[in-house]
Amino acid sequence: MDLRALLLGISFALMWSSAFSSARIIVAEAPPILSLSLRFAMSGALGVLLAYAMGQRMRLTAGQWRAVVVFGICQNALYLGLNFVAMQWIEASLAAIIASGLPLLVALANWVIFREGTRALGVAGLVAGTFGVMLIMGTRLQGGADPLGILLCLLGVAALTAATLSVRGASGGGNLMMVVGLQMLVGSAALLPVGLATETWDVTWTPRLVAALAYTTLVPGLAATWIWFLLVARIGATPAATFHFLNPFFGVVVAWALLGEALGPLDVVGVAVVTGGILAVQVSRMQTRRGAPVAPAQAAGAMAAAPGRTSPE
Repeated sequence: MDLRALLLGISFALMWSSAFSSARIIVAEAPPILSLSLRFAMSGALGVLLAYAMGQRMRLTAGQWRAVVVFGICQNALYLGLNFVAMQWIEASLAAIIASGLPLLVALANWVIFREGTRALGVAGLVAGTFGVMLIMGTRLQGGADPLGILLCLLGVAALTAATLSVRGASGGGNLMMVVGLQMLVGSAALLPVGLATETWDVTWTPRLVAALAYTTLVPGLAATWIWFLLVARIGATPAATFHFLNPFFGVVVAWALLGEALGPLDVVGVAVVTGGILAVQVSRMQTRRGAPVAPAQAAGAMAAAPGRTSPE
């Protein structure tokens, strides 16, 4: 792996992991569902405009349209929607750690449901990763973390896992930035009526809120996705997916540095175990399926439509 690919991978992981901290800032000052719908509307509109500027049009394959709808609802509306609501009550670092379990859940489902071959290293990674997540959740529950918030994050990861598995085999067609923009617009449309029915838009536009919303829209929403495409094009989908093992580490560090969230000894141990588990699973899959696709934790919907790519995220 060359230096440029390494920098792209680290940049992607850092950008995506930072989204939990910026989301925590947003939900502290604005209703979570309506603010997320607004964020998706802005990201989606920018994505579609960029796609048109790049010469892409809404001529998608059946698999791409399926990915747009499935991930627009499951990844954006359900997964991120549940996480935004949950972060009213739980810390960004905990939400990031729970979300990082996606590669483990997808690998487990592929092994159990689809009988995908898994080496001993992969099995050990699944066990270690699960143990690490449970260790952190147990510690946080004892420390007073809200059980409902944890449950909502777990349901969100389950929804994205199901979506990732549901589009196995969707491929081809190009128009990747168009797919990214459209699935965000689907998420916005799905969340808007729920937000209007359950929330009131009573918001003071502080510089902190504006900065957090702009950052979430532009950096994790669009820039990280585009960097992911560049990384996959440079080194392939399977090696690129190994960078997801950095997400729990970066998620906790960013929340500690930006929000001042506490970081205890057992949290450090748990993050190290989860990180090692994800890395073991991805390395095992690289060994058993050289050049075959794996499911990333982020931008899974967009990548589900990439040429030669099956499906976060």
